[in-house]
Amino acid sequence: MLYCECEGHMGSEALALICGLAAAASFGTGDFLGGFATKRISVFRVILISQIFGLALLAGLAVALNETIPSGSNLAFGGLAGLFGTLGLTALYIGLARGHMGIVAPVSAVVGATLPIIIGMFMEGAPPGGQIIGLLLGLCAIWYIAGEGSGTSIHPRALGLPVLAGMGFGFFFIFIDQVSETAIFWPLVTARLVSITMLSVFIMARRKKAAAPWNPGLLIIVLLAGIFDAAGNILFALASSLGRLDISTTLTSLYPAGTVFLAWLILKERLAPRQWFGVVVALAALVLIAS
Repeated sequence: MLYCECEGHMGSEALALICGLAAAASFGTGDFLGGFATKRISVFRVILISQIFGLALLAGLAVALNETIPSGSNLAFGGLAGLFGTLGLTALYIGLARGHMGIVAPVSAVVGATLPIIIGMFMEGAPPGGQIIGLLLGLCAIWYIAGEGSGTSIHPRALGLPVLAGMGFGFFFIFIDQVSETAIFWPLVTARLVSITMLSVFIMARRKKAAAPWNPGLLIIVLLAGIFDAAGNILFALASSLGRLDISTTLTSLYPAGTVFLAWLILKERLAPRQWFGVVVALAALVLIAS
């Protein structure tokens, strides 16, 4: 009986590892597609439309799979996840728009992973020593992969937006983890509804001039971005329900690797030496985390 329980535990941990990596790949692909679309139209319009597509997918899956609607408190956690996720995303893109990409991307990614790691260790206890080393290497990998190697010096005032973005992403992961054991889709639907509402209010408050018209190809790209982003949310929720929050978050936060890889493969963008180094460190981290 003990052997069966250990085998089942190891099986769930392995599945959590796979889901975490799949979430990273899905988020990375969604960010690549969204970034590609923002070269043509407003970034906030891209986020809003992709969130609407994601909402349709999540609601459709919840109904099709006949998932039970969770309690009001769990839906509230989903709403808080949407609130913090939107705040994080807004801070991230404002920071990027101000030209601090070499600082904003890595700092927000590392802070977004570190916060759930700390909370996860308080809630679930510290993992084995080898996995702790893997988590630390994972944070290093996130920093190197997300950064561009621009050599920009970091000034304290420049850290405000990336830290805020990272805290938003970190709390998103934490709140989704709180409800992922009772339901997957309906809390994410609530998160999307809050996100869409906030983005709509923000866009209307900006009072910009008439936006450029859409074309079918661009709409498909944004639709795919929304689908991959929603899939990333689902996969992270599965990973955190099957395994530890700290490990699931670290694996999911490797999503910049997917964006960087697709930019290299499709757009022929060169990878900085530090990004290749980050990939090697990430592989070492995965071996330790999976051990």
